[in-house]
Amino acid sequence: MSKTPLDVPRRGTFPAVAAVFVVFLAASGVPSPLYPVYQQRWHFSAWVLTVVFALYVVGLLGSLLSAGALSDHLGRRPVLGAAIALEMIALVLFVTAGNVYVLALARVLQGVATGAATTTLSAALVDLEPPRARGLAGVLTSVAPLSGLALGALGSGLLVEYGPAPTRLVYALLLVVFASAAVVALLMPETSPRRPGALASLRPRAALPSHLRADVVPVIPVMVAGWALAGLYLSLGPSVASGLLGLESHLAGGALVTLLTGTGALAVAALRSRPAASLLVPSTALLGTGVLASLVGIMAGLVWVAAVGTVVAGVGVGGSALATMGTFARVARPHERSSVFASANVINYLGNSVPAVLGGVAVTAWGLRTATEVYASAIVVVVAGALVLRLARLRAERLAERRAVAVPCG
Repeated sequence: MSKTPLDVPRRGTFPAVAAVFVVFLAASGVPSPLYPVYQQRWHFSAWVLTVVFALYVVGLLGSLLSAGALSDHLGRRPVLGAAIALEMIALVLFVTAGNVYVLALARVLQGVATGAATTTLSAALVDLEPPRARGLAGVLTSVAPLSGLALGALGSGLLVEYGPAPTRLVYALLLVVFASAAVVALLMPETSPRRPGALASLRPRAALPSHLRADVVPVIPVMVAGWALAGLYLSLGPSVASGLLGLESHLAGGALVTLLTGTGALAVAALRSRPAASLLVPSTALLGTGVLASLVGIMAGLVWVAAVGTVVAGVGVGGSALATMGTFARVARPHERSSVFASANVINYLGNSVPAVLGGVAVTAWGLRTATEVYASAIVVVVAGALVLRLARLRAERLAERRAVAVPCG
């Protein structure tokens, strides 16, 4: 009997699929250095800018919750192909956008496409993982989001600063890249057979069972803080670079985003084998220290201090992401994992979008400097609270262990 496509992974497919994963996240980071350009051309306020950013998150979150399991029923190739097609439609809207409404629509569609693609690509990487490289798929799915954002922001900053047609060229190039991604989707082997239940799988699933709350609730503040920081950099970071640090180059805005997300990606890669429990305290401390140093650098107008603080915070972001998601993975039972990780995504992306929008409103009301200072200070306070919660829990666990040992001796 001849083998079906489900049985024949082609050589080179795994790295090609991994590259598509990175490209999707890179595309989502491309608009960040362009936000000040759009704002200058179309004269909209900072809160509108952050709403446009948040709309991407809304589309992404809705897609993650509803289409997360769709490729298990329809197959990886059809869902990935649809996501690529939707991304290309979004890119066409970016190229032709003449006002903030078209920009907002493009971001929503990009969010939906990215959500569907990331869940499908994560599953495909596990399916296609080489037998001699077990665990590689998990590493790539952890590293790809932050590294993709870093590459997208930096590449966009370069093209905006030195290339022609700053609001169009980068998207036109991405259209070519995604045409190549469509070829990858067409040629990749199908690794998931069709099965019934596709419509039922679209029902959003999120849950946080009561027996998990003692472990999960204490890590929620650091989850929110890390993603709120990422939201600040991705939405208002370029404005901070130019308005408060005097870095007029659009490349500087992209580089600022890259310092945070790129360092976070490197931290994930370097710390991936460490136990989640051992990472939570040091990564939380680094996150808070980095944000505080960045705030000092911004207030004093010292670019190098802000840059060093961003790098330190980036290590904290990467380490805390590993620690918090590792906590969810450790305590969730197998039959709960899908809905529990959906809840984790809800927490992460609400932390990413809601504070960013509030920050945009604050910029409009108080000005960029005051709003940035308040935003960063709030993150430091939340991180400090998370650290206190974690240390208190560790102390309680040690006391309980001592009492358990002492009881038989009595």
